[in-house]
Amino acid sequence: MGEVFFHIDLDAFFASVEILDHPEYKGKPLIIGTPGPRHVASTCSYEARKYGVHSAMPMTTALKLCPDAICVPGRMKRYSEVSRNVMSIIRLFAPGFLQVSVDEAFLDLTGMERIYPLPGKAARKLKEMIKQETGLTVSIGVAASRFIAKLASDYRKPDGLTIVPAGKEELFVDSVGLKKLWGIGSSTLKSLEKRGITTTQVLRKYPESELRRIFGESSGEYLYKIARGIDPGIYQGEVKSRSISTEETFYPDVYGYDALDSYLLEMSQEVMFRALEEKKVPRTVGIKLRYGDFSTTSVQITPKRPIYSSSDVYSLSQTLLRDRYNGEGVRLLGIVLSGLYSGEDVEQRDFFSEKEEKERKLEKTILSLSQKGSKIVKAGTLSREPHL
Repeated sequence: MGEVFFHIDLDAFFASVEILDHPEYKGKPLIIGTPGPRHVASTCSYEARKYGVHSAMPMTTALKLCPDAICVPGRMKRYSEVSRNVMSIIRLFAPGFLQVSVDEAFLDLTGMERIYPLPGKAARKLKEMIKQETGLTVSIGVAASRFIAKLASDYRKPDGLTIVPAGKEELFVDSVGLKKLWGIGSSTLKSLEKRGITTTQVLRKYPESELRRIFGESSGEYLYKIARGIDPGIYQGEVKSRSISTEETFYPDVYGYDALDSYLLEMSQEVMFRALEEKKVPRTVGIKLRYGDFSTTSVQITPKRPIYSSSDVYSLSQTLLRDRYNGEGVRLLGIVLSGLYSGEDVEQRDFFSEKEEKERKLEKTILSLSQKGSKIVKAGTLSREPHL
């Protein structure tokens, strides 16, 4: 059967969780975010998307497009709780599990023909399991590579299932269209259009050497591959057992330190709560930035003291962002915790202050209560509104 990958994407995840908790929001335009000139929309319901609202859009713009929208502040701890439930279902479905963000994951079903002889039937079964156990819908893409599977999961949203047979990748990217290919931002699209490249078919006529000359080495290679449905390798690699990470992909690109900082706030909570769940303490925090021209940069820091809480992760991530961000539009932002060790190790106890000990215990308590269904929000730095 060859290689088989699933990409599972939770539909309008934050908004869907709010609708799950507040059925009165169902069928109404809903935006996750705080109104104000310095705030952005985290995500929105499909009803709001019909008005042109999308994630990372300034809230003032979103409310001009959809003035009757219901706006609610994000609740990252609640979303992380639901995400853990969904991911636990996906993880048990097949061993080749790779979570890439709070609302998406890959499954590698390669070599599992005896258990799942029909990938389409297996995908429908997984969708049904998630719906029954969590009340949420997911869209799944099935393909011979992670890249095509990711494109396919977005093809028939919401609650979609798209299967791309091996050998049909070029036909599929043609049906997706150049504008919707993952990784092509507005600036790249404009550069392509200036040269009369408006379709994937036209893009394929350019040799790789010419694309490299025009767009640079990394961008040229990327464009050459995706026009042919070849996985450019963004999600290659096995699950890293000694790291915990999350990534957020933006469309369109996000500009400005403050806007990126607001995402760091949510992502710091997500990765640290996953670390708490696994009873791990990280030694190192890193961030990854991918810009609109596909260039990627990463940086990490290993402080002398243990990284003890979400506040620590957020503070260190802010430092790294200030050091590495160049002011250009960002396609992807990620945080990774590495150098993990047991949270109960004796070596750590001598270094933790009384304040840090209390903060760690508080976050453990919040995690425990969240797993039991309580909706607890931590006061202080992480409960404040992002300073956008």
